[in-house]
Amino acid sequence: MAAADIGVIGGSGFYEFLDDAEEIELETPYGPPSDPLVLGTVAGRRVAFLPRHGRDHRFPPHRIPYRANLWALRAAGVQQVLAPCAVGGLQPTQAPGDLVVPDQLVDRTSGRPQTYHDDWSGRGAVHVSFADPYCPTGRRVAVETARAAEWPVTDGGTMVVVEGPRFSTRAESEWYSGQGWSVINMTGHPEAVLARELKLCYTAIALVTDLDAGVHGGAEVSQEEIFTVFAEKTAALRSLLHDVVGALPTERRCGCAHDLELP
Repeated sequence: MAAADIGVIGGSGFYEFLDDAEEIELETPYGPPSDPLVLGTVAGRRVAFLPRHGRDHRFPPHRIPYRANLWALRAAGVQQVLAPCAVGGLQPTQAPGDLVVPDQLVDRTSGRPQTYHDDWSGRGAVHVSFADPYCPTGRRVAVETARAAEWPVTDGGTMVVVEGPRFSTRAESEWYSGQGWSVINMTGHPEAVLARELKLCYTAIALVTDLDAGVHGGAEVSQEEIFTVFAEKTAALRSLLHDVVGALPTERRCGCAHDLELP
């Protein structure tokens, strides 16, 4: 089926940016996704939206069915994925409300299934190229669109993904910051690598909601603070995503579709 060519994985506040929305339920070899896909039209493009945590936020980061989510999007015809997410800032130059469009990722998760090829019909080991985790075209479009909207945006940076659901200790936060990493998050992996294995373009658009606890003696992070800042920016982020969707190319010329070429 080819119901949509662009996928958006995000929070429940993004339902409203789909015109003529309809739901479809898909089963996958990895069980059901977080929720039924919501299909609609954005800026003249067909879009499939999937709430990462479920519409009632029932899945904590370490329990999200990542493999089912990406598989369902591809089954719906999706080729390009936009992944807005909330992140903690790791550098004192950042402020809540800033955007970061990362170009690198550090995986600090544990125990999450992060491949479709752990038992693949006798083919043996399958290794995907992942030196550059994010789609260069999607990144460029996101940064240019954010700048045109006069949104404070950082082009590039490293997102460190932790297991959660707890927040970092101050020592961990200071360590991440001292490495020069930009933002911290709990959901960006294995989304990115699963998208790569499925030959999908994947672009993370990270909204800074707080400064992480160890950044120059900042206050401890709270869930309420993150939800409040994200809710305040939802309408603006939804508008930005609308413009990014409209600016994405209709024909892919990046290498994302060719990084896993099997014999």
